[in-house]
Parts: sequence; C-alpha cells; structure tokens
Amino acid sequence: MTRMLQPEAEWRAHLAEGRFMIQRSRSTGSHVFYPRVMEPGTGAEDLEWVSASGAATVHAVTIVRKKDPADSYSVVLVDLAEGPRLMSRVDGVPVDDIHIGMAVRASIIQEGDKPLLVFVPA
Repeated sequence: MTRMLQPEAEWRAHLAEGRFMIQRSRSTGSHVFYPRVMEPGTGAEDLEWVSASGAATVHAVTIVRKKDPADSYSVVLVDLAEGPRLMSRVDGVPVDDIHIGMAVRASIIQEGDKPLLVFVPA
C-alpha cells in the first residue's frame, strides 16, 4: 500500500472497529479530515489519530428525492465540533425535518459489508 493510501485505510479500519477517529496535528492542534499524510496549509507531517466527539452541526443539506418518497435520502455537509467539515447523510429522521443548524451526532452503521459514517439527530 502506498503512503498516500494509508491514511484512508487506517480511517476505514477504525470505522470497522466501531471508532470514529480523525487526525490532529501535534504541532498546531488543528484537526484534519479527510485522512491525509500532512496538514493542509502547513505541510506538518505530525498527524496523529484521535477520537472524534461525534458532535456536529448541519452546514448544508440537499434532499435526493426518489419516486417512492421512502427511498429519498439526504446529502449533508456537517461541521464537526473539532472543526473539520465533511459530507455524509442524516438518518433516523424524515428527510424534510433535516435543516441547516441542526445538531447531529456521528453513528457508524453497516451498509453491505462496509462500515459507514452517518449522522443522527443529537
């Protein structure tokens, strides 16, 4: 496995163990997501894995509507309490109830044979 692929593989391994981990720079204290080999902006290569709180706020939302409304789903950008923004979906609530500013928390589910990070209402 190349060095560029290792951070994502490590992140997915943490998810498979039921842990939501993100990276933090030891030198700046900044949290980083998507998994990387160096901190954006500084180039610092001192990233370590830390547990994410799971707390987040919906920053943006769109609803993918299907012919059968039960099959509709959300695509959201969430701001983690630690700072990074990531894309996911919100489960456990009707899609029309999802809104910008909504407090959510991370949840790891199994979808097929892979763990998936989603968010649910806090």
